[in-house]
Amino acid sequence: MTNFWLALSFLTTIPTPAVPFIEGGLGRAGKWFPLVGLVLGLILAGAHWALSFLLPSGVTAVLILALWAWLTGGLHLDGLADCGDGLLVTASRERRLEILKDSRVGAFGAISLILFLLAKGTAVAALPTPSFALILAPIVARWLILLAARQPSARPGGLGDAFAAAVAPASLALAALIPAALLVVGGWRAVLAAGLAWLVTWLILRFARRRIGGVTGDVFGLVVEMAELAVLLVYTAVL
Repeated sequence: MTNFWLALSFLTTIPTPAVPFIEGGLGRAGKWFPLVGLVLGLILAGAHWALSFLLPSGVTAVLILALWAWLTGGLHLDGLADCGDGLLVTASRERRLEILKDSRVGAFGAISLILFLLAKGTAVAALPTPSFALILAPIVARWLILLAARQPSARPGGLGDAFAAAVAPASLALAALIPAALLVVGGWRAVLAAGLAWLVTWLILRFARRRIGGVTGDVFGLVVEMAELAVLLVYTAVL
């Protein structure tokens, strides 16, 4: 269970047994990422269902977003904001990589984060109760991290590079079991949601390769947040 505890402790703030962090360990723990997504999804869906009995949909959505950010430690939101600053600015590749490493949030990052939270919060407010989307979104997004890890690294030697180097094809296949089961249970809308999330991920990775020559840990965070939003939008769309 060491790899599972490592994945859970890295991707969430949920208390776990202490596990040693060794180089390449996070990549080997990648096969557990969708299961971590399932844990997150069950918590979020349960909280959404309970709060919907007590509060209006808008207030419920804000509280779900707050819970979502707390459970993940803001890890992926931080990546989204950094990518807003680093990928959207007009600058050289080297300068963009420097901006991505900077912990400060600039104008592009702040605007990207605000607009994203407005979109995600509005989508959560429009979800029915109970919502299968809140379970599916974290699972699909964390499986897509593993696909993103197969891309060239823009910053050799970083944490994202070490993670990507240890993600084996077998881990991708094993990690796909939970998302595949959810797609069978969820039917055509779940398949459509996963397909849109994959398309969004592909566009992000293509844009990142053009801008900085590959992926970084911040790009992984952007992939997670945008993939989750894509799933939520499909479940709020009138089809």
